[in-house]
Amino acid sequence: MTQKTILNDAHRALGAKMVDFGGWDMPLSYGSQLDEHHQVRRDAGMFDVSHMTVVDLRGARVREFLRRLVANSVDKLQKPGKALYTCMLNDRGGVIDDLIIYFLAEDFFRLVVNAATRDKDLAWITTQAAPFGVEVSERPELAMIAVQGPNARAKVLDLLSADTAPAASKITRFAATEAVTRDGIPLFVARTGYTGEDGFEIVVPQERAVALWDALLAAGVKPAGLGARDTLRLEAGMNLYGQDMDEDVTPYEAALAWT
Repeated sequence: MTQKTILNDAHRALGAKMVDFGGWDMPLSYGSQLDEHHQVRRDAGMFDVSHMTVVDLRGARVREFLRRLVANSVDKLQKPGKALYTCMLNDRGGVIDDLIIYFLAEDFFRLVVNAATRDKDLAWITTQAAPFGVEVSERPELAMIAVQGPNARAKVLDLLSADTAPAASKITRFAATEAVTRDGIPLFVARTGYTGEDGFEIVVPQERAVALWDALLAAGVKPAGLGARDTLRLEAGMNLYGQDMDEDVTPYEAALAWT
């Protein structure tokens, strides 16, 4: 059965054309895909990426476990809040999935993995984690909104409380911090994205996601769909799992040797 994100009604109210994407009912566009593409390149656009899977890893040996699980070196992550893009590989070196790892504490890391590969990812991670005593927790109660474009960060920062906005304004690329909006919405704000533009990917409790979406709309952030997201990532030279790599393709073959 096709799944829906918590923002599904909001998309339909905005006239979105909906399509099946990895088993999820997602917005392809809200009118003109080209306009949405340019909106992100020239100002700020937002994407519902709540179909992505957030997985928390806890345990004394999490770092040791991640050294085995992924291709890139998690030892690059020494400061809490820093993030790393990498690939999770099978025994043949094929790409099970590409993902982002967030280092939150020495015994607490967070992964964000693709929606279409959720089941196999969780099965692989859980099996590999067992010998290390690592607790694997999916976080389905969290939604995610990506705000991207040259003015994206400024528009998000304007919504944050006076005591959390300064820290959020200082995070570097591939880093994250916790923040709160002026309306009291708790956020996990990461300076990451999938468009080639600067911006934030924001993790928010599902029950507050619609309120955050509406606040971003009121701040002048226009919604964008999967169509624009795909052309933006193509322009930026970013890989798409299932198209540019899969379990029979190694990172070297997918131009991802740097991961």
